Amino acid sequence: MESKKVILLRYGELFLKGKNRNLFENRLIENIKKSLIGVDYKFIRTQNRYYIEDYSEDAQQNIIDRVTKVFGLHSLSVALKVQTSYENLKEAVLQFAPQNGTFRITTKRADKSLDKNSMQISAMLGGCLLSNNSQISVDLYYPQSEICVDIRENGYSYIFSDKIDCAQGMPVGTAGRGMLLLSGGFDSPVAGYRMARRGMQIFGIHYHSYPHTSELAQQKVVDLAGKLTKYCGDIKLFVVKFTEIQQAIHEYCREDYMITIMRRIMVEIAEKLAIENKCGALITGESLAQVASQTTKSIMVTNDAVKTLPVFRPLIGMDKYEIMDTAEKIDTYAISQLPYEDCCTVFLPKNPVIKPDLQVAIKEQSKIKDLDQMVETAIKTVEIMEIKAEY
Repeated sequence: MESKKVILLRYGELFLKGKNRNLFENRLIENIKKSLIGVDYKFIRTQNRYYIEDYSEDAQQNIIDRVTKVFGLHSLSVALKVQTSYENLKEAVLQFAPQNGTFRITTKRADKSLDKNSMQISAMLGGCLLSNNSQISVDLYYPQSEICVDIRENGYSYIFSDKIDCAQGMPVGTAGRGMLLLSGGFDSPVAGYRMARRGMQIFGIHYHSYPHTSELAQQKVVDLAGKLTKYCGDIKLFVVKFTEIQQAIHEYCREDYMITIMRRIMVEIAEKLAIENKCGALITGESLAQVASQTTKSIMVTNDAVKTLPVFRPLIGMDKYEIMDTAEKIDTYAISQLPYEDCCTVFLPKNPVIKPDLQVAIKEQSKIKDLDQMVETAIKTVEIMEIKAEY
């Protein structure tokens, strides 16, 4: 029996798509191939199935590690590929046979030219295993192990026993572009991850207040963006010089409103850059009631500064433990906990307002001299960094 190992890929929500399903599939395949740059392999697309073939044994785990992070894929299996015949199937399932305990064989038969149906093939193959090992038995309902046999129309069958979960969600690039306000904390990288999981291409914007914040604080954000690229692909990061504006807020505005006004100006700048780069939304890492700037009143006052775009807050109903668990999962946790403060901690008031009044916020913000000019300068002098995907 000639056989070889292949990696069988299954997609998730894409099967719900109608006439434009090919657009989603094509983007998913493009993202899979991007994730495997530098790896030798062959990609096969058949009806409702993707396969990765002709790779070296040494590359298998690397391939699995990469494609499990591609949004849009539901799961994968390392399978044995054989030419379809009853004898080949019998030899193949023996390689997956348990040593003891209970098992079940599940057969899917897309090739209708065979003279046995799926249940008959499963029974035949199960009988083969039982005749070779008296220490095992069949349990169709709660088996300790399951062997899957996928008989395709192309003359080949695929046998596997394990399924590895992938990132799921929708392919990145199928839901437009979003501008992520990326700080050095735990929340914003997780917010970017969650929106990318829904198919949104992520752009990033970061504000730094040198010399009040160090170059290490900026590098921390660059490193966080690098971690996100494993899921999001390449990220364009806009680094905004915020020192002059932040000093002006401190000089002209009420202390308890400084954070509120800072957030308003940040989203104003983010929206302008988002529109310039054809982004359809802003993304923030706000979680309701986590800090003073994340109350319903504070969020409303911040939203007033955004004139056109929606603001997505994917963490709004999550608590800190859920957010940190996700940060661990996507490998941003260790970077986020580094003690390099970002501009949000500069001139931090002792008692920030929890329920800001919109008209008061507007009045306080209007006290800042030449604010429009400072905003324009911040946009003109923005540093653009291309964060390439780290696979």
